[in-house]
Amino acid sequence: MNQTAVIAIHGGAGTILRTLMDPDAEQRYHASLNDILAAGQSILAGGGSALDAVSEAVRLLEDNPLFNAGRGAVFTADGTHELDAAIMDGSTLEAGAICCVTRLRNPILVARRVLEASDHVMFAGSGAQAFAVAQGFELVDPAYFHTDARHKQWLLARGEQRVMLDHDGATLAHSETEPTPHEPIDPNKKFGTVGAVALDQHGHLAAATSTGGVTNKQTGRVGDTPLIGAGCYADDATCAVSTTGSGEMFMRMVAAYDVAAQMAYRGVSLEEAAADVVMKRLPRINGRGGLIAVDARGNVTLPFNTDGMYRGFARVGVAPVTAIYR
Repeated sequence: MNQTAVIAIHGGAGTILRTLMDPDAEQRYHASLNDILAAGQSILAGGGSALDAVSEAVRLLEDNPLFNAGRGAVFTADGTHELDAAIMDGSTLEAGAICCVTRLRNPILVARRVLEASDHVMFAGSGAQAFAVAQGFELVDPAYFHTDARHKQWLLARGEQRVMLDHDGATLAHSETEPTPHEPIDPNKKFGTVGAVALDQHGHLAAATSTGGVTNKQTGRVGDTPLIGAGCYADDATCAVSTTGSGEMFMRMVAAYDVAAQMAYRGVSLEEAAADVVMKRLPRINGRGGLIAVDARGNVTLPFNTDGMYRGFARVGVAPVTAIYR
């Protein structure tokens, strides 16, 4: 039995406006991260699999409107929602992913079913939803994903004819009516994805990532989140990784896989490999954001090249640790 069982999660990275921070909002983020970590920790403590732990953690993040996934997904240029998710099992290298879905409440659960029940790795759009229905998942009305905060943000982005990453319009939206934003991270410079990585008591790794995309994005645009190797990656021989950031840059760098590859081919530690990707390689192409990762020995690293990242980790038997700022 492996006694280093641990789970880590993230809920987006970006620029901190510490001077304009709303203490109540900050507390809500810490409380949400703590509760979600505790749920994953409980699964691991009971001998559950890393795959189960990351599935549940990301499902809870999808159900929490504070984060840009599931219920809190941002709006596309057409005023719709398109969601992406991926999951990978480090013990088998099996993976499942879906992208551009509009009516699936918990994309991560459908991605998990793709992993378990299909010979394919990724389904898109209507095909992904047809697969979900065939597997017994219920479709929700698109209105389920609507939140007033995201809608206001979209109207502002549309008015300025620009694409905003995750909550990118929320600071601006808030400042239109009130003197301070409601989020600790400047939503104008925030990259919205959620994810989880875990090592279970059996020594197996898993990673999962989910997103609502970017505000006012062109319909049909897919970022790094559902792409195995970019948005998430897991291999028992090295590590499990979930990323959050400027998706196109993470795709071009195959960022999640690069961490595992550097460990395998260069023989470097998890921390060194992750730092090289986030602090050196991504910035060369203006890639901003971060990642969370855990290796086969239970080491955890959560590097980011922005001013902050909603994040936390929890080892079995130890109280969860959450953080927002650098």
